[in-house]
Amino acid sequence: MTTTATTASTTTAAPLADARMLGLAHYAARGVLEHVLTRHGMTFQQQVALRAAVTAEEPQTADHLAARIQDTLKTGPADARATLDELVAEQLLVVDGAHLRPTDAGRELLAAVGADTAPVTARVWGGIPAEDLAAAGRVLALVTERANAELAALTA
Repeated sequence: MTTTATTASTTTAAPLADARMLGLAHYAARGVLEHVLTRHGMTFQQQVALRAAVTAEEPQTADHLAARIQDTLKTGPADARATLDELVAEQLLVVDGAHLRPTDAGRELLAAVGADTAPVTARVWGGIPAEDLAAAGRVLALVTERANAELAALTA
């Protein structure tokens, strides 16, 4: 399905955004990220969990981090806990009382992954007009909100 976008000098067919297109974009971008993560000996799930710990404004309990992983990846509690256990075993997170804290090694690994993906990210996203990114952001936020509501209804 396509729509026609008309400009002053040309007419071009632009595909309408849909679930398939969203999936293709997600898997293309994730494929790039997973390629980089593999070079660093890290899985996608570990990267999501470590990023949640590193970017948290305050120390997180294992329960809170597991809930964030579950919400982000739509995974079960056992998978989320297993991912956290892997990060602790690899000394990327450390148990500090009731909290899990990122170690220096964890922060450095996440920074290295970011440095390796930055040039690719710049090539993929570069040159897209800000108004297009804003429109896409609004649509993706709405799709995410609606899909989360549908998932909640299905699992209630």
